[in-house]
Amino acid sequence: MTAGPTPPPVQPDRSAAAAAERARTVATRPVAAVQALGLGTSRLLATATLDDGRVLVVVPRSGGLATAVREAPEGDLAAKVTVTSRSTRPLRNPLRARLELAGWLMPVPAEDEAELVLAFAAVRPDAGLLDVGLSATLLRLDVAEVLLHEGGGWTEIPPEEYAAARPDPLGAAEDDLVVEHAGPLAELCARVQAWAGEDPVHLLGLDRHGVLFRVEPRTGCYDLRTPFPSPLTSTGELPAAVRTLLTCVR
Repeated sequence: MTAGPTPPPVQPDRSAAAAAERARTVATRPVAAVQALGLGTSRLLATATLDDGRVLVVVPRSGGLATAVREAPEGDLAAKVTVTSRSTRPLRNPLRARLELAGWLMPVPAEDEAELVLAFAAVRPDAGLLDVGLSATLLRLDVAEVLLHEGGGWTEIPPEEYAAARPDPLGAAEDDLVVEHAGPLAELCARVQAWAGEDPVHLLGLDRHGVLFRVEPRTGCYDLRTPFPSPLTSTGELPAAVRTLLTCVR
């Protein structure tokens, strides 16, 4: 935000590359579900997108989904994995973004299972991985469609761009960064509140492109972003970037 006339809400960069990065960041969140043809929504123990873009899910070995995939006539089963990003702050609607990965679930060859479990753990450690081969089964999703829902709209991302993207470098440390820099972020939130008037404003989160806020009018809500002068490349650049925003809004 800059001094002067009241600006409109600043939205995230809508380019395909930026959307793919945000999608890969949402994919790191732990809240996920899977829907499969003829089975409805099934229990999902864990999911991850590997560094090379492959999507893996962990499901109960004795569950209907694992059985349906094993017995599928074509060797795969149409399915959609949904990952949600939710704020831990007291918001009217805590949903920040929803990622939908649609395609076909297929078994992981036994000879590749150990290697893929390690690759899974490298990007998202999860206790459920210890049960793979015992009470849990590792499956791969051959992705055909990627949809990212955020800010009241949605963006379709080519699967190859999703696979090539990387998560936001601040994503994994976001909660810690918000606590560490609570003072300056609260001051920035107060400045945004002054811009928004009577509508309550809450800190929604941050990424390498800027700080996100949720504005809650009497009905509905909308998100706005105070963008950094340039995208950050590491968490160490955040304090200076926030100071720059505070200088601008003065």
